[in-house]
Amino acid sequence: MSKRTALITGASSGIGEALARHFADNGFNLIITARRKEKLQQLAADLDGKVNVQVIACDLAKAKAVEKLLSDIDGTPIDVLVNNAGIAYPGKFQQQDYGDIYNLLSVNIVALTRLCHGVLPAMIAQGSGKILNVASVASFQPVPSMSIYAASKAFVLSLTESLSEELRGTGVSATALCPGLTDTDLVDDLQAGNIPQFMMSSVKDVAREGYDAAMNSEVIRIPGLSNQAAVSWAKHQPRWLVRGLGGFLAQFNSSK
Repeated sequence: MSKRTALITGASSGIGEALARHFADNGFNLIITARRKEKLQQLAADLDGKVNVQVIACDLAKAKAVEKLLSDIDGTPIDVLVNNAGIAYPGKFQQQDYGDIYNLLSVNIVALTRLCHGVLPAMIAQGSGKILNVASVASFQPVPSMSIYAASKAFVLSLTESLSEELRGTGVSATALCPGLTDTDLVDDLQAGNIPQFMMSSVKDVAREGYDAAMNSEVIRIPGLSNQAAVSWAKHQPRWLVRGLGGFLAQFNSSK
């Protein structure tokens, strides 16, 4: 039997790189994409001899790049699509550069949606396939001072849940991985350096949970007991309290 193939976006570092390594460890050939070609090539070299790795460097914030990616993989059966690429910017909405906002929405929402739409027909036709969308614990509540990021991840969660029902009986599944704070470049970009290391999840643990959830066709996976408890608590509180607490924490952090 030929090996299965996983397409993984944002694979140059962090959770995406860890997912690529985990899929490779489980015998998947890979198509990996991100902006940093040299990082992708290094990952491919590390995995040389274990599985076949195709490197496609592209910027998913650009619509033409997404279409070219779909064109490049046309004819290659995709068994698993992992939408991991994501952008986050801290700060108050009105103070953010709109170009940054546009790029965030283009990567976190538009590219993810287009890739799902692009691979699903073939998956449904072959009667098998898995989509793993990396969302966040921020999917479940508003996050003041990270409003666009949280809203984009809420879209990812809602889309994934809807797809999971639409795909029922087709042999194809959709899973949302919702990690909390994880030791990645993205978290560093959010100036989270004052967060104790023990509160950070490791990329290997998050990747393993994401892989297991997708293989088991789970709809939602929240890695870590503390993250699960926080999400559960927020679900059972009035929304004014949750957003008010978020606003207080955002103001407290900005004053430090």
